[in-house]
Amino acid sequence: MDLGHELREARLLNGLTQAHVARAAGTSRPVVSRIEAGAARAVSVEQLARLLAVVGMELWARAYPAGPALRDAAHLALLERLRKRIGPAFRWRTEVPLGPPGDQRAWDAVLTGIGVRVAVEAETRLRDLQALLRRLELKRRDGRVDRLVLLVADTRANRAVLLEAAGLLGESFPVPHAVALAALNEGRDPGGDAIVLL
Repeated sequence: MDLGHELREARLLNGLTQAHVARAAGTSRPVVSRIEAGAARAVSVEQLARLLAVVGMELWARAYPAGPALRDAAHLALLERLRKRIGPAFRWRTEVPLGPPGDQRAWDAVLTGIGVRVAVEAETRLRDLQALLRRLELKRRDGRVDRLVLLVADTRANRAVLLEAAGLLGESFPVPHAVALAALNEGRDPGGDAIVLL
């Protein structure tokens, strides 16, 4: 409906009739009328883009989180590799919501031990580290945890990314891999955030 109203406003600002817009976009005037009124049963992205182009507008799209993501087998296997190395003193839960009701974000896993809550975020393939760090910082701010473990699949590509960004990541994740794993296995607080490769 909003896009239909925007189409109508732009058409009127440009002094165009519905018939002119319809002809230029290869459709009919009644179709343009229904779209502008928000009464069209279905409108294709292509059709909407053509109509908007006629009135001097461009169609853009964005994706927003709408629910829990379906995790692939590699992601689940990575989490399971870590779970097998966690000591019995920790309680392991997956897909733990981190905000108030309605917040769609969740930690991949949370380890709860005596006096410490450790969030785990698993990444099978590292891509945009800056975007990942921003996302983790926001989750950390809202997530009510004491420590954060970034669990990364041990692949050649991921090792290369981590090596290249060692300076940037060292500040955010100061605890070495082996130290963090040993502490989690023994049921202790790792003492800080860490990157764990498995």
